[in-house]
This record gives sequence, C-alpha cells and structure tokens, in this order.
Amino acid sequence: MTNTRTAPLGCGARNRSGSRIITGYEMDLSSLLKPRAVKVLTDVTSKKRLMQSISALAHDLIELPEGQIFDALQERESLGPTGVGHGVALPHARLPELTEVHGAFFRLEKPVDFDAADKQPVDLVFALFAPADTGVDHLKALALVSRTLRDAGLRAKLRANSDAATLHTLLTEYATSKAA
Repeated sequence: MTNTRTAPLGCGARNRSGSRIITGYEMDLSSLLKPRAVKVLTDVTSKKRLMQSISALAHDLIELPEGQIFDALQERESLGPTGVGHGVALPHARLPELTEVHGAFFRLEKPVDFDAADKQPVDLVFALFAPADTGVDHLKALALVSRTLRDAGLRAKLRANSDAATLHTLLTEYATSKAA
C-alpha cells in the first residue's frame, strides 16, 4: 500500500518504498505563483532588460543575488530560447540553494523580441526557478505552466488586464477550474 500524503512542492514527500510522491496537488499554480510574484512591466525594451527585471523580482522572492539568478537564466537561455510562441516565454533556471520551485509572472506593456520559435515578440512571461536536484518537479511545473498558457482565451484575458492581482487570479483560477 502506498502512502498518498502530499507535501508542498519540493518538500520531498515519499511513499513507504522511498520514492518521491508527485501528485496533482503539488503541481498547483497557486503553490508556484504567489500574488507578490506577478508584475506588469511598462519599461522593458529588450530581452536583456526583461531578464534583469525577472532577476530583480526573483531576488526579492527567493533571496539569492540578482547576478546569480541572471547568470542562471542566461545560461539556460544559451541552450536555446525559451520563447514558446504566441507571445509567451517560459524562462527558467535551476539554482542549487533552492528547496522548492518558485514562479513569477510578467505581463509586458510592450512586447519584446525573445527569439521565440514563431518569431513573434513576447508579452507574457512565466519564469520558473527550481532546485538543482529536482528534475521531476521542475519538468512538471514547466508542463503545467505551458498547458495553462497554451489557452488562447486565457492569453487574451491576461493581455486585457493591467492589474497584478487580477492577473494572479486569472492564472490560478484558470488552472484550478481546468483541474476540476
């Protein structure tokens, strides 16, 4: 019999055989994305400036140096751009000091070139930061965010709103309603 106890993302809940328990409960956008991690950016003019803004907010959220966060984002981006199309980018980085996955969402007033697969500029950005040793959690978080932002209706609602609290609600309620 398997213990189905769950723990907050990244806490390492395990069943009796010692295997990590990964459940839908753990992969909830509201556990990844806190209200203070949602921002509308009005002054970003380039991909580099966007990465700097992401790093600055992440510094406040996860209390690691901005430079370290920026370098980790750039290192991942050098493997291939994380612009996934339809004006969406999913930059992400692994940071050894973290113990759980954290997310941050940005809506840009002016889209920026992000070397996206479809060559379209990006205005919706969901950044993820994960512990270096949690491959499954990181991948599940990326998959959840990707599925969520694949919805054209949700993207339109996000683009139509400039209030961070409303953006947070749209993202977390959408994911919850699709899970039900």
